[in-house]
Amino acid sequence: MSLKSVNDILGVLEKQAQWQEQPLQRLLKCWAEVVGTVVAAHTRPLSIQRDVLWVATSSAAWAQNLTFGRSQLLLKLNEQLPTPLVDIRFSTAGWQHSPVTSKHQQTVLPSEHPSYIGDPVSHRKVTPTVKNANSAFGHWAKTMQARSHGLPLCPQCQCPTPPGELQRWAVCSFCAAKQL
Repeated sequence: MSLKSVNDILGVLEKQAQWQEQPLQRLLKCWAEVVGTVVAAHTRPLSIQRDVLWVATSSAAWAQNLTFGRSQLLLKLNEQLPTPLVDIRFSTAGWQHSPVTSKHQQTVLPSEHPSYIGDPVSHRKVTPTVKNANSAFGHWAKTMQARSHGLPLCPQCQCPTPPGELQRWAVCSFCAAKQL
């Protein structure tokens, strides 16, 4: 039986914790390094929902300026994260809340959304093979028809509906929105 030092055991535990680390916590650790100290002072990442990062800004001007440069920022962040982000949204909403309350927001995975139908989200760029708008629409219509094949029907409008929506609202999201 070999004895290990406390440092060795703590090192193993730290590595295990990194595997279990949530995407938002990982992003928070590298945020100031990626965006710089000036931008970090005027921004606060709030949550990651469906692979979209939501960031609070200190003013509308900061939100607008950062929106213009979000493609470069997205590339830098995706180099640091294990799961790539699809987009970044900047807004002044949530800036006034303390950082303690923003930590309570959790990451929502696409598979947890009621509209999820089981298709894995692809992060690859899709190059269209269609040459005009009519053929592009035809390709899209076939893809949507294939996705909705076998889905249960909404009891109100009879359109194919993801099972999660029926469980949550007993109707599709469009009929649920009409009832509000």
